[in-house]
Formats: sequence, C-alpha cells, structure tokens
Amino acid sequence: MKPPPKPVRALSKRARRPLSALRSFLVSEAAGGLVLMAAAAAALIVANSPLGEAYSHALHVYLGPLSLQHWINDGLMAVFFLLVGLEIKREALDGRLRTWPDRALPGLAAAAGMAAPALVYLAFNLGAGTERGWAIPAATDIAFALGVLALLGPRVPVSLKIFLSAVAIVDDLGAVVVIALFYTGSLDGMMLAGAGAVLLALFVLNRRGVRALWPYLALGIVLWALVLRSGVHATVAGVLLALFIPIRPTPGTPEDAASPLHRLEHGLHAWVAFLIVPIFGFANAGVRLIGLPLDALVDPVTLGVALGLFLGKQVGVLASVGLAVATGIAAKPGGANWGQIYGVALLCGIGFTMSLFIGGLAFSGGLHETEVKLGVLLGSLLSGLAGAAVLVLASGRSPHETKRAPV
Repeated sequence: MKPPPKPVRALSKRARRPLSALRSFLVSEAAGGLVLMAAAAAALIVANSPLGEAYSHALHVYLGPLSLQHWINDGLMAVFFLLVGLEIKREALDGRLRTWPDRALPGLAAAAGMAAPALVYLAFNLGAGTERGWAIPAATDIAFALGVLALLGPRVPVSLKIFLSAVAIVDDLGAVVVIALFYTGSLDGMMLAGAGAVLLALFVLNRRGVRALWPYLALGIVLWALVLRSGVHATVAGVLLALFIPIRPTPGTPEDAASPLHRLEHGLHAWVAFLIVPIFGFANAGVRLIGLPLDALVDPVTLGVALGLFLGKQVGVLASVGLAVATGIAAKPGGANWGQIYGVALLCGIGFTMSLFIGGLAFSGGLHETEVKLGVLLGSLLSGLAGAAVLVLASGRSPHETKRAPV
C-alpha cells in the first residue's frame, strides 16, 4: 500500500512575493541590454545608409512645442529617471543598499569610477574649451553591461552581477546630482516656485498615506512640465517624483510587493528596458562614419570620452575595490576571483545611455555631437569586448570557484 501523499504546505508570504526589481533586472534588463545593442547597431546602419539624411531630419521635426528628439530625451527619459529614482529609493531603504556595510563597496567603486574618467577627460580637454564635457564618461550603462553578462551566462558569479547592479545604481544617483548641479541653464523663478508647490502636494500625499498611484502620477506630469520650463533639466522631475512614492520597509524581508513603489517599479521596468531605452539608443547612437575625417578620431573630446570610459573606469573601480578589501572596509564579492572583478571593472566602462544623454546636455546645438558619439561608442565597445574577454579567461582558470559561488 502506497503511503499517503505528504500534505502540500501553503507557500509562505515571503515565498509568494515576486522577486525584487533588482533581481528581475538581472534577467529582464540583461535582455533589455541585448535589445539596446540591436537598437544602437540599427542606428549606425541607418545613419550610414541612404536613409541617413531622413533619419536626421525626422529627429528634428517638431511635434507641438518640442522636436521628436526632445520628446525622447526630455519626455521618455523622464520615465527612465523615474525608474532610476524608484530603484535607488527602494535599494537604500529596503534592499541591498539599506545598511552602510552594504553601501560601502559599491559606493566607493561608483565614486572612484566617476572621478577617474572625469580626470582622464580633463587631461585631454583642459584649455581646449571643451571642459564642460567632463561628466560624459562618468556613467555606467547598467542595461548594456548586464546584457554582456547575460551573454556570458554562468561564467560570472551572481555576487558580481549584484555588485555591478549596485555600482550602476549609485552611479546613476551621482549622474542625477551632476545633471542637477552642473547642466542646468538659466532658471525661471516662477516655474521653480510652481514645481516647489507640486512637491509640497506630493509630500502631503505621502504623509497622509495615500497608496493609490494615480494622484502621484498626475502631479508628476505637472511637475515635469514645470521643471521643463524652469531651466532645470526635465528628467530631474522623474527622480523627484520617485522620492515621494510610498514604500513600506519590511525589516528582514527585502520584498514588499504591496507598496506603491514596488508596484510602480515592476510596472515600469519592462517598458523602460524594452521600449524607452532602445528608442533613446536608436535616436542618439546614429553617427555618420562615411566621410568622417580622421581628425575626429584624435579630437580631444573623442579621446577624452573614449579613454575616460575605457581606462578611467577600470582604474577607478578596480583600485577602489582593492583598497576597500585591503583595508577591511568591505569584503570581496563572494565566490569571485580578482580576474573576474577586473572584468566587471572593465564592463563599468560601458557608458552608452547616460553618457550620450549627458553629452547632449554638455554640448547643445549639435556642437561636438559627432565626437561625443564616436567617443562613447569606441569607449563602450572597447570596455565591453575587453571585459567579456577577461571574464571568460578568469572564469576558465577557476571554474570550480565560479560554480560554488554563493548567491
């Protein structure tokens, strides 16, 4: 006689919760990175085809008060920055950056990984009148970098994927601060006052415990319009809105699927990864290489951006991690060898989306547009290829260590 089947235990509340957005991004944004690569390649192909002139013209067609490119860069990218803000807030309050020890290693890596590329850029551009682009190579593109890791599969320990994501999150926060402080035009006091009133209304909604998302999103649209006209870049409105979306921290459990922040974050990330960021990539990566003078390759802006991403990022990230581990400030990511850490430091030099975005802010009116795009593409390509090669070689030397890497 067969023994009676064991009763099926109900899933615990924790088990029923969906994965946090960070863990979901390790899958969906990695796939989104592959879509972004395809979008960037398509932009290069179109820009260098007979359709190149039509491609450029279409981006400058006005739809209402803004051109198509401005709707993409100021409108759609505000949604991208909203998601960035939601991710930063959740990770800081209820995720993998909620304690100082958790923040130490990615925080130091992100800070050094922004400072070193800026110094490399300035070394080539100091006195050339193009110093304003110092922040272009300072940002890491998490979608592209995770897309490369996705192609490498199990060769890379999960701990390093999480470390790279955390570095990119802190990096994004730094980029937002840089945009707000250094790439703001002349300010309109009336528009800023209106934006302040909207922020006060959002604060009141948050303090009163309003959990419906639509009031926040409706006020967010008003906030975006006011910030757009204030002189502060419109995408900052997305981050400001994220600060007031409620989250209910749950000590001991990193997921809280019922919070408005979690619901909005999970609702947005697929749209951002598979639609908004690829559209931005297609609209901004197109650089005409046919007939491009060789001087463009050795232009200070091109060299500063390309070498800032390729050399500055790897030096800043690797040196900061080595110093933090040597001094006991933080522990090395579990299951990873130094070769793999160096490979990830190289991948941090993929600065595609944010670098192109900051480049558009640094040099308005199309000034140095070709050199910026060329530098970003070269630096990101070198970083991606070198990072992937190093990770393959480093993982090949210690396959058992990689297999036993703790999650």
